Amino acid sequence: MTGLLEIKEKLKLMYSRNEVFIIPIAKFLLAFVTLTIINGRIGYMSSIDKLPIVLIAALLCSFLPIGFIVFFSAVFSLLHMYALSMEVALVGLCLYLIMFLLFFRFSPKDSLVVILTPILFAVKMPYIMPIAMGLLGTPASVVSVAFGVMIYYFLSHVIASSTAISSMDAGEVTAKLRLLIDGILSNREMVVIIAAFAVTIIVVYLIRRMSADHAWTTAMVAGAITNLVLLLVGDLVYDTNMSVLGAILGTVIALLVAKMLEFFGFCVDYSRTEKVQFEDDDYYYYVKAVPKLTVAAQTKTVKKINTQSTTVSSKANASGRNSGTLGRSTSASHTVGSRLDFDPSDSAEDLFEDLFEEDDFIGNSRNVVTQRTVYKRNADRSASAFRRNNGQHGVTINNNMNDDMAEDNDFDYNFEELE
Repeated sequence: MTGLLEIKEKLKLMYSRNEVFIIPIAKFLLAFVTLTIINGRIGYMSSIDKLPIVLIAALLCSFLPIGFIVFFSAVFSLLHMYALSMEVALVGLCLYLIMFLLFFRFSPKDSLVVILTPILFAVKMPYIMPIAMGLLGTPASVVSVAFGVMIYYFLSHVIASSTAISSMDAGEVTAKLRLLIDGILSNREMVVIIAAFAVTIIVVYLIRRMSADHAWTTAMVAGAITNLVLLLVGDLVYDTNMSVLGAILGTVIALLVAKMLEFFGFCVDYSRTEKVQFEDDDYYYYVKAVPKLTVAAQTKTVKKINTQSTTVSSKANASGRNSGTLGRSTSASHTVGSRLDFDPSDSAEDLFEDLFEEDDFIGNSRNVVTQRTVYKRNADRSASAFRRNNGQHGVTINNNMNDDMAEDNDFDYNFEELE
């Protein structure tokens, strides 16, 4: 279960980061599939039954609101019906206008439902929609689901009656209209499915809204049983010739899809449920708090180490420390320089020469040299040169360096006048 929760969190994170790309791609694919199914099943107008036309329309739908997929689908289907017969296109236009007016009045946000319902009927899995909309929608979703069912059966009736309509003369307008209208109103299978789906949506919604534990699971199971029983009763009463095996398999698939929706939409931990009761001046409050079942997605942090930049940084830090030590040394040199009168910026050799020019000098200069490899070498050379050239002064140089001074690159040079 933890692995599934981690996958869920990763998918949510990926969607939040790439939402600007995922939504247009999803709308493009949905529009492309919808228009392709319409052209494949109806296909009476060959001028729009072409891949470039479908791609252009799908591309437009990817950047427009999702309601335009419904609009383009209606336009494509009306053009195909017009190629078959003008009367068929007229009946389809009136039906679409009635449905769209009622649709925008009751459930304007369910445009996706109007599109997906006929597609699910086309792939023989229509029983997913009532359970899914009961879990995710409201009772007003009955309107959008019913419109989707009506569109599917209307287009199916047009396809089934296309041969009879084509064989009629142009003057038989009344016969064509009667054939289409009777085919819609007398379709008992459509009426049974609309009624079963409507009751299923309401049952699932009411149970899902209850505060009982595992309400979503109970709702989807109750909705699946209700839908299956109503379909079987309708088949027995109205003789709709419905496939019982197909209905059972479709209901099982619907339950699996509903369980996936619950995992992504309402995954909670009922074992940690808390109930709280409190009151104010006007009301008593009974609160049931159910924590969500989540797990933090593991993230990997890759730290890049640039050895070259690290070396340069270390050198810079060392130079900074040496500069600070040298600054302290020059401060000390300023103090000594008040007696010896030398420039603190002089080199080590000049410093030693200045020091030993004073006959009566007895001093201790600390931190005069700060870099071990350079300044100590210069100091040693200066001392050796002094011994060779100025031995008559009777001065000795004691170079004392302990371990602590070696770590700090500090040296003591003690100058004492011999008596």
